[in-house]
Amino acid sequence: MKDIPRHAVELTFSRSSGPGGQNVNKVNTKATLRCPLDTPWIPLWARDYLKHTPAYASSSQSVLITSTVHRSQAQNVQDCLAKASTPGSSVRDASSSHFDPRSLQLHTLIVSAASAGLVNEPSEEQRKRVRDLEKADKSRRRLDQEKRKQVKRGRSKGGDWD
Repeated sequence: MKDIPRHAVELTFSRSSGPGGQNVNKVNTKATLRCPLDTPWIPLWARDYLKHTPAYASSSQSVLITSTVHRSQAQNVQDCLAKASTPGSSVRDASSSHFDPRSLQLHTLIVSAASAGLVNEPSEEQRKRVRDLEKADKSRRRLDQEKRKQVKRGRSKGGDWD
């Protein structure tokens, strides 16, 4: 995936949450990148999948990517653009310990969309193993039922407790 031009996406800024003293309360450093789904650089086949991801905002019909990693707005903008245009493995905000679905990279979402429809058929060996496990489970359940039946029969045969 090539770099996305800055004019092709909408950037908004807001106050970041978490620790940081007075700077957090005064400066809008959190960057939110909004990628409309109808842009030409998002593949047609990926759009339906992207609509079902946590990063999708139905009100604006776009994918949101956020960054609160840095204390400066410019660095957070660059981080958002990097998440939108290049593959990577960072799906956690460095400044927080909780998972933020909007920190997912757009490339990762599109790759997930590509692989979502792929289904691998099990091999004959796997099918045989599943059948054997089902048989073993069925026989174990039958033994458990028989054992329970014997316990209940023993109770009803008029055992003399007096």
